[in-house]
Amino acid sequence: MAEQQEQAAPDAMMTRIGQVIMLHHGGDREEARSRFLDLWAEIGEDGDPLHRCTLAHYMADTQDDPSDELAWDLRALSAAEELTDGRIAEHHESLAVRAFYPSLHLNLAADYVKLGRTEAARTHLRRARAAIGALGDDSYGDGVRAAIGRLELRLDGDGTPGSGEGPGSLGGPGSSGGPGGETLGPPRRRS
Repeated sequence: MAEQQEQAAPDAMMTRIGQVIMLHHGGDREEARSRFLDLWAEIGEDGDPLHRCTLAHYMADTQDDPSDELAWDLRALSAAEELTDGRIAEHHESLAVRAFYPSLHLNLAADYVKLGRTEAARTHLRRARAAIGALGDDSYGDGVRAAIGRLELRLDGDGTPGSGEGPGSLGGPGSSGGPGGETLGPPRRRS
């Protein structure tokens, strides 16, 4: 019985990360960045890859400098490459590592567009497009596919970052949680 309770217990670090995500979505970007940094120090560079991937993925959105945003998104991708479906299933049975990649690569492509690195943006956009088969046929998947399409159109235009769109306008549909609103890990909301 105790073993079943342990398996059903929520992941305390993911809960804490989720609380900071909610703080950020509530508009307190500076406080969210500060709390994410504290959690990052606690997790460590070699900590649980799900924690690192999720935190870095969302931490990128709190950055003012596009180079810093890119660095955090690269950390998220690196951590995702260490993840296993078994580890993710411990957190939420409906997730798979492959479903993280469309959003991770889309966000990297958007970062590279902001930095004027069109070829790197195209590379990650191709990777995002190649990975979309892992997305569900739901509003989240539809949103990510649409965001990929928008960025493709933008890059097929003149490839410049300035098109009158605000930060994060390239992102997906805004689903950052699962049943009950818990944080599932990437993909992140880009609004």
